[in-house]
Amino acid sequence: MNTATRDFIESHLKDDVRQLALHKFPDDVDKTFVLNQIEARQLLSKKVPSWASNPDLLFPKHLSIEQCSSELTAKYKASIINGGDVFVDLTGGLGVDSYFLSERFKTSYYVENQKELCDLAEHNFAVLGRKITVVNSDAESFLRDKACLIPTGYDNQTTRWDNACVVLYLDPARRDIYNRKMVSLHDCSPDVVSIVETRGRASQHGGTMLIKLSPMLDISMITNELQNISEIHIVSVKNECKEVLVKIELGFYGEIKYFCVDFHPVGTRHALSLRDETNFQFVESGEKSAIPTFSSNIKKYLYEPNSSLMKSGAFKLISQRFAIEKLHVNSHLYTSDNLISDFPGRIFEVVGFAPFNKKVKKELLSDITEASVATRNFPLSANELRKSLNLKESDKNYVFGTTLIGEKKVVILCKKI
Repeated sequence: MNTATRDFIESHLKDDVRQLALHKFPDDVDKTFVLNQIEARQLLSKKVPSWASNPDLLFPKHLSIEQCSSELTAKYKASIINGGDVFVDLTGGLGVDSYFLSERFKTSYYVENQKELCDLAEHNFAVLGRKITVVNSDAESFLRDKACLIPTGYDNQTTRWDNACVVLYLDPARRDIYNRKMVSLHDCSPDVVSIVETRGRASQHGGTMLIKLSPMLDISMITNELQNISEIHIVSVKNECKEVLVKIELGFYGEIKYFCVDFHPVGTRHALSLRDETNFQFVESGEKSAIPTFSSNIKKYLYEPNSSLMKSGAFKLISQRFAIEKLHVNSHLYTSDNLISDFPGRIFEVVGFAPFNKKVKKELLSDITEASVATRNFPLSANELRKSLNLKESDKNYVFGTTLIGEKKVVILCKKI
């Protein structure tokens, strides 16, 4: 990164990379390197803005940028683990999680099996002023050879890893290169199930593990295959589920606590923030014992839980906690005559509804040509329903296809609040 290269990158940060690639570059500027750095900074400008704005940081190829955590979710992870003596990121990658999660620890390790990523991480951590030891290794090898890595002065020179309280973090990749649905957490790389079991047998003084998993995984698979889970955090950003975080406390055998969070733009700058109403917490027994109420009709307001709540499966508890009525045991839409303004999800005012039949367009939507269409427990997909109703995509109106108690299929026309 010579001065000419640095200046060139700064002056072309907002350029179209594909168009820029067609131009002739100065002799003292590496074209491939520059294009990669500009593209990376553009991708990171919203995802990790504090890194994208630092001209001294260097970034790898496109894939690692796509796979890294956002600054927002990394900070959230840091908020749910306590600081301490030793932190280890076993799946280092770009290093975003390593950087934010390691802040309150005396000693931290970044473990990554790709040499290029290790070199970049070592450079970037130094630029950022964070002392993190970079280890070019895979997770299993690092844990096998861990005893020699306890730092002098942690307790004393004879401190053994297995006797230390160490926080481990994993963000495993999918083993299947064909992107097929995983049927077990053993399909991850590294194998998180084996690591949890091995660590549990070896540790004499407990310890914490935080595991980031795909939002596509079933919660039941996670709870069936992993031991000592104390918390599960389902994290969404603007109603899009991004991460499922599993907190494991070795030796813990109590009830799992669930946190459903959804970050939304607030204020004039539209900074993403976690409002109180988007932080829904419960324990599994709460959902099992909850008694929902059902409505056979559509009332003045309609409620759709946010994506984190939908993922959690707390469908009975939502009805009980907010005193709203469920439309059907499998529909996961709710209704009330009184507005529940702090509901954690989308709220709509009902304009009208009608049975789903050949007359529904004429009876309910005769003057509606555009709408956002969704279906919940309905025989047609959203696209199929949109086509059958001859509607263009728009957020001027909202249309839901769903099923009521008694298996009545209805179409609901709403306005978003």
